[in-house]
Amino acid sequence: MYNYKMSIAYDGTKYLGWQIQSNQPLKTIQGKLQHILSILFNEDIQVIASGRTDAGVHAKKQVANFHTTSYKSCDEILSYLRQYLPCDIAVTEIKEASERFHARYNCLTKRYGYYIDTQFMPDPFKVRYAYHVADPLNMDKMKEASTYLIGTHDFKSFTSMKNKKKSTIKCIHSIEFEPTSSGFVIYYHGNGFLQHMVRILTGTLLEVGLGHLEPNAIPKILEARTRAIAGPTAPSHALFLEEAIY
Repeated sequence: MYNYKMSIAYDGTKYLGWQIQSNQPLKTIQGKLQHILSILFNEDIQVIASGRTDAGVHAKKQVANFHTTSYKSCDEILSYLRQYLPCDIAVTEIKEASERFHARYNCLTKRYGYYIDTQFMPDPFKVRYAYHVADPLNMDKMKEASTYLIGTHDFKSFTSMKNKKKSTIKCIHSIEFEPTSSGFVIYYHGNGFLQHMVRILTGTLLEVGLGHLEPNAIPKILEARTRAIAGPTAPSHALFLEEAIY
């Protein structure tokens, strides 16, 4: 049995997310990759990612692996994928991995970036990849609010996940604000993120920046463990999985 590790970049605009959908498999990133690799290896291939990304979310460095019973060189696999993958999905690296490597279970942390365009008129070349917020934002208050989110907390208020058996406790190592040519990006680095968590965190921080919430409201939202009192879910098109870290 052979195991291959891949780094993948993709524009999620046209897709229903990473995870394969039984009724529309080729409308997902996982489904596209599995379809092409299964033809190449002439067997059913299951591709396992570091984690799922939602519909419309992009990735700069998603990591995945797959097992196969037959060997092909990494160059041969890359050449085939380059030929048959659509232009909005790219496998940027592939290498042989130990048989025990698992892209999800071995992932230590992930880093996401949420891009915000604060110009009066949205940048037409970034409109598909940044959330336009023209109203003034108080960045100092947003940064203050973000400090309450650092560390290990129950983030139940910041997820739309319905599975009550799954733990909602996660650790955020850092939240950083960096300027861009048209606004700024918020980087979230943590040991894992719940469904819609980064987008709800962003929506809540934007509420603080717009003056609708005070920074000291964040601890109360965390303690409530109720989705309804957190901010709105920011749009998916401005979210990027920056990297999965091993």
